[in-house]
Amino acid sequence: MNRTADIALHLAVVTETYPPEINGVANTMRHLVEGLAARGHRIELIRPRQDSEPQASAAPSAPDGVRQHLVPGLPIPGYRGLRFGLPVYWRLRRLWNRTRPRLVYIATEGPLGHAALAAARALGIATVTGFHTQFHQYSRHYGLGLLTRPIVETLRHFHNRSDTTLVPTGDLRDELIAEGFENVHVFGRGVDVTRFSPRWRDPELRRAWGCGDDDLAMLYVGRIAAEKSLDLACEAFEAIRAEHPSARFILVGDGPERAHIQQAHPEFICAGAKVGEELSRYYASGDLFLFPSQTETFGNVVTEAMASALPVIAFNYAAPKAFIRAWHNGVTVPLGDRGAFIEAARAAAQDPERLRAMGQAARLSADDMSWDRVLRAVEERLFAIIQRQRCDGGCHASMAATSK
Repeated sequence: MNRTADIALHLAVVTETYPPEINGVANTMRHLVEGLAARGHRIELIRPRQDSEPQASAAPSAPDGVRQHLVPGLPIPGYRGLRFGLPVYWRLRRLWNRTRPRLVYIATEGPLGHAALAAARALGIATVTGFHTQFHQYSRHYGLGLLTRPIVETLRHFHNRSDTTLVPTGDLRDELIAEGFENVHVFGRGVDVTRFSPRWRDPELRRAWGCGDDDLAMLYVGRIAAEKSLDLACEAFEAIRAEHPSARFILVGDGPERAHIQQAHPEFICAGAKVGEELSRYYASGDLFLFPSQTETFGNVVTEAMASALPVIAFNYAAPKAFIRAWHNGVTVPLGDRGAFIEAARAAAQDPERLRAMGQAARLSADDMSWDRVLRAVEERLFAIIQRQRCDGGCHASMAATSK
């Protein structure tokens, strides 16, 4: 079913993370909500109230076409600043009984997400779930490897109760289908090439890092957490610094491992979380992006770095596999090969001219990653799900009438 200008949907979006929280899921949900609203759809956004929002306050302002509903939440242990929503099943049923959406998109598999899926199913509303975080992979980094299989089974049960599960890459779709997930489709990712651009490069910021024009600045942006394999990034940087003593390593982000890294490597610049224009300047002012994580569903920071003309060293999966051509616009190495990652970082740092060429090619690649293209594809998928549910309901009604 093709969208026409006069078709607008009433959609509910349920997520347990949303800006100003800083993470890839929150960023993706902002683009989804605001992008669909800009395309003429009416969005009900349901999310936990954040620490910065007083209990007595009304829901904060939102773009045209978006109405926010804040629900109670609690902090996530070990992840300062992030919260999960409480399972407000009856509140959601009352809300959707009053103003029934055509479809509910559920982005997270926490208590709020489970309540939303149950409420939508009870009311016969079409549902889509997003697979945004590899929780089963995270368990191995927190001494919980024995729970990997039970976590996969729990996730499969959750997602298979929805009409469709959306994932960011074809590889992850195939992996989940092999694990028994059903009705899995790709919801790609885009990047804002205005917000992330080489025009934000800032010589003053580089000088504050201790970098001259010819010195190398290695960058990492993301959660400072065990599942991000930052020990490997540290090893790669040490290999670079052995040959380039003036090189600097700048880590942008926050998380449970930040204090440990600062203590173990006081010479590193742990800049904390950055947003807006400040984050744009950090990306554009680096020379090489080290991305050692092996637990991503996508990796938004990869495309943000590429848009900033910053070549990326990464493992060959998720966003790097989708967008990086090795030694053309970045470097990828086989998943899990730590030695290859370190050697690729060392080799890339050897040739500043090649680094600049890869950065320019990365920027050109990012020009094709528009959010508008992604949102058009998501929109068509939502219409198809609604159309299928309407057909199924009509077929069931017809069969019931025939049997009488």
